[in-house]
Amino acid sequence: MSYKTILVHLDSSPRASTRLEFALQLAFTHEAHLIGLFAPFQPNPNLTSLYGVAAAPDFINQLEALRTAQSTLLERQFRSGIARQGLAGEWRSTEEYANHIVPLHARHADLVIAGQFERNAQASFVAENFCENLVLSSGCPTLFLPYAGTFPVVGKHVMVAWDGSREATRAVHDALPFLQGAARVTVVTANALPPKEPRQRIPGADIAAVIARHGVKVEIVEVEGADGRHIGDFLLSQAADLGADLLVMGAYGHPRWQEIIVGGVTRTLFESMTIPVLMAH
Repeated sequence: MSYKTILVHLDSSPRASTRLEFALQLAFTHEAHLIGLFAPFQPNPNLTSLYGVAAAPDFINQLEALRTAQSTLLERQFRSGIARQGLAGEWRSTEEYANHIVPLHARHADLVIAGQFERNAQASFVAENFCENLVLSSGCPTLFLPYAGTFPVVGKHVMVAWDGSREATRAVHDALPFLQGAARVTVVTANALPPKEPRQRIPGADIAAVIARHGVKVEIVEVEGADGRHIGDFLLSQAADLGADLLVMGAYGHPRWQEIIVGGVTRTLFESMTIPVLMAH
């Protein structure tokens, strides 16, 4: 089992080039068709008057120059990369609002690769709540790369955050190509975290058995408490303790009119991820 169509989202940030190289390597591993989608920041058409963008021609001109230069650079890197790796692929560039267009393209892929938003890097801003919107509205598993660090190997040791939910179930099945290729898979359940009662415990044995039937070597870590820490921080700490290089989890939330609401665990991972995270909703 493998991902046969991979889409990588690219923008005007310095990390876009690193993200593209990661996508090229992953596409090579899976013998996948790679789509490079350049969709950088565009003003939200619903909020243009609010932000006053229409009245700032210098700002618009600077954006256009940056987008053109970055698009040219990334397209050259993309075409060179697929030729070097012997991959099938296609380059796409859009001037539409990213929150509208990227999920539409994502619905025709097996996996999407995107980057974490970096608050201290203005160029990494794509759209309001872009990551949240993408994972909650695309219907496609999304692999988010942290803005800090390099990740030459991803998926050798996969940690699965399991709570028995629909979202976690979806994430496990969407991550099977990674799980099948892993040398080690650890299913982590945090059973007695406040305010849960012991009788509400959700064991990881059943989902571990499902994963193992795919030929995956899997182990279970059932944690009885996390010293009062937030569950999102706990998961990142547990991943570090295990030496995991990929975290698989469900993304919790729901769309509302003109906004995306995500749960606290999902929000923490978007803000503080230290390793790549595969999310599904």
